[in-house]
Amino acid sequence: MTTSVATVPAPVPAALPSIVAGLAARAGEHDRAGTFPHEGVESVHAAGLLTTTVHPRYGGPGAGVLDTARLLAELGRGDPSVALVTAMTLFVHAGQASTPSWPDDVYREVLAESAERPVLINALRVEPELGSPTRGGLPATIARRTADGWRLTGRKIYSTGSVGLRWMVVWARTDEPDPRVGGFLVRADAPGITIEPTWDHLGLRASASHDVIFTDVPVPSGATAGLSTPDTQRPPVLTFPLALPALYLGVARNALDWLTGFLRERVPSGLGKPLSTLPRFQTGAGEIAARITGAQEILFGLAARVDDGDADAIAHAGVAKVLATRLLIEAVEQAVALAGNPGLTHGNPLQRHYRDVLCSRVHTPQDDAVLTGLGRSILG
Repeated sequence: MTTSVATVPAPVPAALPSIVAGLAARAGEHDRAGTFPHEGVESVHAAGLLTTTVHPRYGGPGAGVLDTARLLAELGRGDPSVALVTAMTLFVHAGQASTPSWPDDVYREVLAESAERPVLINALRVEPELGSPTRGGLPATIARRTADGWRLTGRKIYSTGSVGLRWMVVWARTDEPDPRVGGFLVRADAPGITIEPTWDHLGLRASASHDVIFTDVPVPSGATAGLSTPDTQRPPVLTFPLALPALYLGVARNALDWLTGFLRERVPSGLGKPLSTLPRFQTGAGEIAARITGAQEILFGLAARVDDGDADAIAHAGVAKVLATRLLIEAVEQAVALAGNPGLTHGNPLQRHYRDVLCSRVHTPQDDAVLTGLGRSILG
């Protein structure tokens, strides 16, 4: 393994408009076919955007939560599936920046390769029986000790980016008398990995969030992250709920853009002028814009406070995620309502934006977990 520090390309904000336009040009095609946008990921990599959260001590730009949220909002305007797989990679790098857990030689190997080609990484945690690990429980995926490391066996579901991943951080428990849990660092080309194409979703259809099956997959002895006993496991500080929903800002803005064009161009014969001249549609468009602005202020405003070290802002990240995603879903729903039948026609992108924005609900933390926790803190 290489031990030299790779100098990671800095982000190129000036390139974003052309990148977003390229993603948008293919987003509908990938959505219809359910195909993974390899060329879109390549364009994001070429601009140095897959490594924007790599810490400066590793030669990276060290982007914070606000810059990450802004980037994802722009990529979401192009293709939210590309934005999502980018987000998963950025969050792994951000985790290593704040709380290093990867072995140094392994992480430097990742960075060296990242300078040459797209290196997508995702933490695979969700399982069929367990569901989301944030709700408690131990993984069924097991790492068995061998003479030279581990052998990993289990199944992970909703594995975003599966067919495009280069590294998988697989949450598993050991077969030791006193089991430990943590991440096992697996190259996607390791023997024993099978991707089962199970992702047939309404939204984010190009994200390739398939099942990944591990059958005696070899893992070197030192290729683990955060391995410890369950009682000493500390839940991660989640600031990504502020950055991840930002990709849906882009989706909602696209919905408003499409609606604006539709209302300006639609001239009913009985009216003799565009629908955009009617107060009802003007008010409706204003309400949509207000919701999008509100969601942006919640996410970006709190993200800026997190970057400034405000502990209260970090504690409010889950609530911000709930409020922002609700506003964005309402915004796109209203766009569909104002457009009528054309808004739900496959030939128009608004129906795709509607399906995509609904996916914002399912990301961790889910609404019920946030609100129940908040209610308990109030009621004691």
